[in-house]
Amino acid sequence: MTDQGFGVVRPLPGNGLVAYAGGLLLVCDAGEAAADDLLDALRETAASGGDGRALARRAAQVLAANMAGDPATCAVAGRVGEGVAVLVSGSAAAVIGTPGGETRLAGSDSLTWADRLVTGPVERVELSLPGAGTPHPAVRFDGGVVHGGGLVGDLTERSSAPAPSRPLTSEMPATAFHLEADLVQQPPAPVERPPYPLADQPPVVPGSPSGPQPAPVEQPSYLSPQDQPPYVPPQDPPPYHTPQEQPAPFFAPPQEQPPPLPEPQQFPSYDEPPPGNGVADQPMPQHLGPSDHFDQPAPPLLGPPDHFDHPGQPPQEQQQQQDHGDRPLVYGVDCKNDHFNDPRSPYCAVCGIALVQRTLVPYKGPRPSLGVLILDDGTALPLESDYLLGRDPERAPEVAGGTARPAKVTSPDGSVSRRHLRVALDGWDVNLVDLGSVNGTQIQPPGDPNFYDIPPNEPVTIAPGTTVRVGVSRTLRFEAHRG
Repeated sequence: MTDQGFGVVRPLPGNGLVAYAGGLLLVCDAGEAAADDLLDALRETAASGGDGRALARRAAQVLAANMAGDPATCAVAGRVGEGVAVLVSGSAAAVIGTPGGETRLAGSDSLTWADRLVTGPVERVELSLPGAGTPHPAVRFDGGVVHGGGLVGDLTERSSAPAPSRPLTSEMPATAFHLEADLVQQPPAPVERPPYPLADQPPVVPGSPSGPQPAPVEQPSYLSPQDQPPYVPPQDPPPYHTPQEQPAPFFAPPQEQPPPLPEPQQFPSYDEPPPGNGVADQPMPQHLGPSDHFDQPAPPLLGPPDHFDHPGQPPQEQQQQQDHGDRPLVYGVDCKNDHFNDPRSPYCAVCGIALVQRTLVPYKGPRPSLGVLILDDGTALPLESDYLLGRDPERAPEVAGGTARPAKVTSPDGSVSRRHLRVALDGWDVNLVDLGSVNGTQIQPPGDPNFYDIPPNEPVTIAPGTTVRVGVSRTLRFEAHRG
């Protein structure tokens, strides 16, 4: 993100209203009754230094107060750290580009509005109204309110401001011929001599080197054949040399090549059987002694195969699954009153009796209800399957696919997203997954006075007694007691 929030912003041609202030974007239909309230929400949020989450919250409040007719056509976006918070309503649409792909939101997908927190880094944000054109590459929008059909913020493009100048240093010279004075080796200073020779010094011949000189090396003389002295052979060899011990001349005559080695005789191989009398060669057996059990094929399985020989659930577990419907099978232990419990629990969740782990044998059985979620309005959600909480959960793909039950949670301040929170059961654990909601989800562990934000799109396991805040004003509590 840059200081302005969206890098280079360009307007899209159209007949709506587009606004850009303090790193916050707004597009809306010019004929909407809530257009002035949305512009005021943008200006007030920018003046107070609010981010995209605050702008989406203010826009949701404006839309909630104008729900008498059809949903207003508008879209807002603003930075939240390195991510972007987006809200779209009516016929407006939004596209958020990241290195991992694009996220598209349409107001028509919800009965009210759709919002999302897209984690960064974000490369491009586009808000558009129906009938918007394409942006002109030479047109830029620095801020204010103008007519248009949308806005495009490109974070990969930067302004072409001249780079600040810096002084030349030895690490970065201006040109290839720049040399620092302290890096250049100065030549030795010339030795000044008087114009006339001194009485105790020999005259200096120009061009002759001065100082001590190495000893002269005697050069070989090159004489003509007539001037060469006659060659005198040595008289007698040294007494310790015999004709056989005479040293070989420097250039010895080439010696004769040794005769080739005889061809190796072909011997019969011990790995091949001897040739038979007209009988085809047979391969030698691998074992010469009596055959052992390694040479025999594996005996067939005796008796009916068990469940380890086939994929899928064992027949006993399949029968249990059929008997108990959709309740998943998990490993657990029974207390002495035959209550099925989490094997990690020190006490029975039903009768409270102590579970002595040394005497318990875990087995797979149908999972009972893990407790109940009690909303602040008194609604109770038994934890027997997954839930999807939000302002419009019936249209969520998780509910349409049958993997979660819908739980509608609304708030007057509009801080609950359309798909806000998923309650996912994993074994004996209750997990919360914030689905990228704009206003987030907070938890208050039992005995702790503080609320803590949970990261988006990551499961967080909660303990019994935890209070959960959905959005800004709605809460629920996890109770694990069963009866």
